[in-house]
Amino acid sequence: MIRTRTVTWEDPGPGTLQGLSMPGLDYMQAVMKGELPAPPIAATMQFELVEAELGRAVFTCTPDESVYNPIGAVHGGLVCTLLDSAAGCALHTTLPQGKGYTSVEIKVSYLKAVRAGSGLLTATGTVVKAGSRVGFTEATVTDGSGALVATASSTLLVFDL
Repeated sequence: MIRTRTVTWEDPGPGTLQGLSMPGLDYMQAVMKGELPAPPIAATMQFELVEAELGRAVFTCTPDESVYNPIGAVHGGLVCTLLDSAAGCALHTTLPQGKGYTSVEIKVSYLKAVRAGSGLLTATGTVVKAGSRVGFTEATVTDGSGALVATASSTLLVFDL
C-alpha cells in the first residue's frame, strides 16, 4: 500500500536572523511558543521543541513508517538527530546573544528498537558544563511507555556569530 507524507516549512532565513540576535534561551522559547518558526529539519523529521529552560531542552516525535530502515524499525539516524537536537539546544539555552555552537562529536548508545507503535518519543537534553569555548551535554530518548531507548553524550564548540 502506497503512503504519502507532505512536508511544509517556512523560509528559515528571517526567523534564524531574528533568533540569532537574541540570547539562546529567548530564541529557544520563541521557537517553542511559535513566535519564531522552527527550523525546517523539525518538519522533515517530525519533531517539536516542547520545553526550553536554562540548561535543558526537550523534543518530542511520533515516528511513522516513513522513517523505517530495511529491517522494519525506526532508523537510528532519527533517534540520533533527536539526541543531537536536544543536546545542542540545551547548550543553546545557556548562550548569550552573539554566540553560536556546533556539534563536535556525539556518542550514541542505542538501547531498544523503536517502531511506529513505540508511541511518542521524548528527547531530553541537559548541560553538563557550558564553557566559553566548549560545551558538554547529555541527552536521553524514551518511548511512549517511558522505556529508555537511547542515550548520548555530546561535545559542542561555542563560537562568536
